[in-house]
Amino acid sequence: MPELPEVEVTCQGLKPLLKKTVHKIVIRNYSLRWPIPTNLSTVVEGQEILEIKRRAKYILVRFSNGTLILHLGMSGHLYIIPEGAKPKKHDHVDFIFGNESVILRYNDPRRFGSILWTTDNPLEHRLLKNLGPEPLEDGFNAEYLGIRLRAKSQCIKSAIMDGHNVVGVGNIYASEALFYAGIKPQRKSSKLTKKELKALVTSIKDVINKAIVKGGSTMNDFFDVNGENGYFQNEHKVYGRKGKDCYQCDSLVLQITIGQRSSFFCNQCQK
Repeated sequence: MPELPEVEVTCQGLKPLLKKTVHKIVIRNYSLRWPIPTNLSTVVEGQEILEIKRRAKYILVRFSNGTLILHLGMSGHLYIIPEGAKPKKHDHVDFIFGNESVILRYNDPRRFGSILWTTDNPLEHRLLKNLGPEPLEDGFNAEYLGIRLRAKSQCIKSAIMDGHNVVGVGNIYASEALFYAGIKPQRKSSKLTKKELKALVTSIKDVINKAIVKGGSTMNDFFDVNGENGYFQNEHKVYGRKGKDCYQCDSLVLQITIGQRSSFFCNQCQK
């Protein structure tokens, strides 16, 4: 599943489409996680893109008459290709920019993504309004996290992956951030010290920033809008490294299951 860095990389890659006008929309399959609105072509065709931004793992494309809310789901991709390129399997939607001779194409093999439309404030949409703060914003800090976790009995990895506490910290980056912070993923959230909370917040911000710079992590099939792979997987310290030597000590990286997700850690470096 694309996590926050991968979605941010995708969002940045779409910026060349700003101020471009959607000439035509071709929808080959309306059946995503939620059905694509049947009037999408009517409301978007002829409209100019005014803004492209991200909130959590959602990409918001604003027009004068409303906003597209895009989510890549488990396996979705957005990529920019020349007009006339033949659709491949799982290419469900084309946004065609006639004067630019380019297509923004949405591909989603598992169809867990979504393409929605709203004329209201998108940040008040039911999918976004109850989300926690962005991890790279100043509002996400040790004091805030301490308050959120004060009475939490869940383990710390599950807590930082909960989008009500902070958005976008998926399985890969939770494992990596906890390693850098020296905290075991199974630790009880409410038992973390102020020093540990500060270290964890710093690690989350650092890991996500570095992943964005590296183009995200290409673990299975992620690539950006130009078809390029990310490279942050080459810098993973624990994720996906079960049984391999820890980069900081002589111990082996361990794997356990937390919340039905694989978690990786070093029993020596993390306490």
